[in-house]
Parts: sequence; C-alpha cells; structure tokens
Amino acid sequence: MIKQFLDDFSVSAAFAGFITFLVGISVSAVLIIQGAQALGASQEQISSWFLVLGIAMGLTGFILSWRFKYPVATAWSTPGIALIIAVGHHYSLNEATAAFIVCGVLTACIGFSGWFQKCVQQIPMSLSCAMLAGILLKFGLGLFSQLQQHVVFVAILLLAYFISKKYLPRYCIVITVVLAIALCPVLLSFHFPTIQSSLPSPVWVQPYFSWQSIFGLALPLFVVNLSSQFLPGIGMIKSYGYTPHTNQLVGWLGVTQTILAPFGAFSVCLAAISAAINLDEQAHIDPKKRYIAGLFSGLFYLLMAVIAVSLTNILLAFPSVFITTLAGIALLSTITHNIAMAFEQPQEREAACVTFLFSASGIDFLGVGAAFWGLVLGLAVHIFYRFKRS
Repeated sequence: MIKQFLDDFSVSAAFAGFITFLVGISVSAVLIIQGAQALGASQEQISSWFLVLGIAMGLTGFILSWRFKYPVATAWSTPGIALIIAVGHHYSLNEATAAFIVCGVLTACIGFSGWFQKCVQQIPMSLSCAMLAGILLKFGLGLFSQLQQHVVFVAILLLAYFISKKYLPRYCIVITVVLAIALCPVLLSFHFPTIQSSLPSPVWVQPYFSWQSIFGLALPLFVVNLSSQFLPGIGMIKSYGYTPHTNQLVGWLGVTQTILAPFGAFSVCLAAISAAINLDEQAHIDPKKRYIAGLFSGLFYLLMAVIAVSLTNILLAFPSVFITTLAGIALLSTITHNIAMAFEQPQEREAACVTFLFSASGIDFLGVGAAFWGLVLGLAVHIFYRFKRS
C-alpha cells in the first residue's frame, strides 16, 4: 500500500486535493453556521457540525479514492444547507437531526438497491456534460466579473495561470495558488485571524421523529442532494472516462450520513463542482494516478476536523475575491471540457443547449435546483427528437 502510494504520488495531485478542499469549505462555511443557528444550535454544537463533517468527508474521500483508484471527492450539500436555512425556523434541532437520519437512510437505500445507477445510465453523456457546464458557468463568469474592482489581482493570476499552463501544465494550479496566497495580503484586504487552541468535541443531539420534519425537511433534502450533488457528481466522474461504482458510492455515503447525523452531519454527498479539480489532467497527466488527489482532499478534511475552529476562521478571513478568482481559474479547463463534450454530437445539440442554459439559470422549482430541472427538460427534448427521427 505504502509503496504504491509513493510510486503514484505527485505534488500536482496533492495540490489539486488541497484546492478541492479549499473550494469545498470556503464557499459555504458561513452557510453552515447560519443553518445550524437557524435550528437553534449552540456554539459547541456548531463546532461539532464542523468536526463530524470533516471526519465524514475525510474518511469517505480517502477510503473510496483508495478503494476504486479514481478521485472521489465528497462534500456537504450547499443547496442542502440553503434549504435548511430557509425552513429551519419551523423545526427544532432534534427534529432536524431526525430528518438528517431519514435522509441518510433513503440515500443508502437508493444507492445499494441500484435504482440510482439505473436512472443515471439512461442519461446521455451530452446532457450530463451540459448540466455540469451550466453549473460551472457561474464560476467562470464570477472570475471575470472580479476584473472591474480587482483588475491587478485577477490579471496577474490569469497571466500566471496561462503562462504556467503552457510551459508547466502539471503545476499550473500549484503556481497559481501559491502566487494568490502571496498576493492576497499585498493587493487585498486581509488580516490574519487569531488562532484558537481549543479542539471541538462531538455533541450528541437526541433525534425527535415527526411527520412534519420528515415531509418538510427530510424528503426535500433527499431530493436536493440527489439532484444537485450525486447526479452531477456521478456525471463528473463519467465525463473524465472513469466508470463510477455508483451503487457503492451513493450507498456508503448514505450510511456515513446516517451514523454521524446525530452529531451534525446534515449531508454527506459526492462533490459536484470541486470534484472536477481532482479529475482533470492538471492533477496528473495519467488518469490512473489522479486518485492521489482524492486521498489528499480527504486528508485535508480530516485536518479540518482536528482544528475545525481555527482553520475555519483562517479560511473565512480570505476575501471573497480570493476564493472566487481561484475557483474560476481552477475550473477553466473543466468548463471547456464539458462544453466540448456537450455539443460534440450535432443531433443532440438542441437538448444539450436547453440543459446547459436552464442549469446555468439558477432557477429553483419546488425547492429543487435548476440542474435537475434542466436535465429533465433536456431529456424531454432529447426523447422528442429521437422519437421524431424514428
């Protein structure tokens, strides 16, 4: 095991794992605090949420990446925590904990039963890539929207990325990240936060099962997680030529959420957006060695579990332009890849275009994200044209 790890190790893959972790935690850490507070959680309980989420992401990402030898990036559900913020005031923390358990059980059942995989197999690759491109589009737009107010910072990082992409393609993200960290205190408003030495402890919350929380929170959270995390997460893995072990990935993540839900694991899902960083050739030119990136993203999540309070404070201290710019640059090649795949087949372009535009719109219906509905509409168009041709 150690010998294979050393043989396959690369600095670029390790940094890809770090960036995946950085993007995954920085964008929605504040939302987790808001969601927990909406349910009436105390400071100790909020720290427990970060602790068990770090353990869940770390162990599942590391174990599944090593087991299947392709990068498996796991994450909490950002749309899921947004849902919790929206409806949290209707439920107690005990009711919400029960809902998290029910959601985990349903996820495990649909995974191990094979139902989810059967659904995914019916989706054309062009539509999966169009959906992913639509999801990722806002990150590309966000990168260039920062130029107006932070032109020097963004322009220097873009220049560094393109130059290193041409001459040192395996380390272009590494170089860009290091430069961004160095420039942040010089060109942006950044003050290093106070480091706290206290360690978080897991806090058990007794679940209280009610029909109101099951139908009002557990089922919507289940649908949101499947449509906004697992579906694009599986599609992301497939788009890079891997054959995802869908049943086991979905099933074991559902089991992990079920076990850790009483301590604050509101969702344990496949990463959708940040996963692309681990899967791209920038992690490693050899697809068989990119799993190292998944191992390291898992290790960084475990680090978050150990120093959850201090690390979260540090990450939140970075200005939003830092995260937005870094995420946009890291995902440029992924956006290109998925757009090319989505519109490769002329007979599927109309359906792919509909999926792409709807997914990029960000519109929600019935609490379910635009990615799901964009895929549904794209499938309808795809079936219509196929029926017409036959």
